[in-house]
This record gives sequence, structure tokens and C-alpha cells, in this order.
Amino acid sequence: MRSQRRSARGTVGHPYSALNLRLVLAVFGFVTSAILGILAWAAGLEWLAILLFALAATALVDMVVVELRRRARRREGGGRGSLFE
Repeated sequence: MRSQRRSARGTVGHPYSALNLRLVLAVFGFVTSAILGILAWAAGLEWLAILLFALAATALVDMVVVELRRRARRREGGGRGSLFE
């Protein structure tokens, strides 16, 4: 069994999450869902618009959670600002 490299953060059981990348993906999901929801509403597809707005709300909540975790990580002394950190 191969051991984890010494410079790696986290462990196999508790990985170090790529919060900045997760934030970028949540922002992309929010913007995409919101724009498509507006277009669906304008096209008269209310059911699809409601579904897309629900996805946008979920992405917004995820953005808030990720930002809170990023701030907590900075207080602990971690994080250099890399996209994959």
C-alpha cells in the first residue's frame, strides 16, 4: 500500500476540499441557472423556470457555505488563494 505524500493536506479519510474550485463551479451554476430560468419564463415554460430558479437558489446556498468555510480556513492559517486549494 502506498502512503500519502508528506506535503499533501488532509488525509485519505478526510480530504482537503478544493473550496475555491467549488466556489467557481457554484457561481457558474448560479449564473447559468438564473439566466436559463429567465429565458424559460419569457418563453412561457413556467415549470422549467421554477425548476431552474430552484437550482439557482441551491447554488446560491452552496456559495454561502463555501465562503464561510473559506473564511474559517483562513482564520486557521490555511489557504494561499490557489484555485485548487
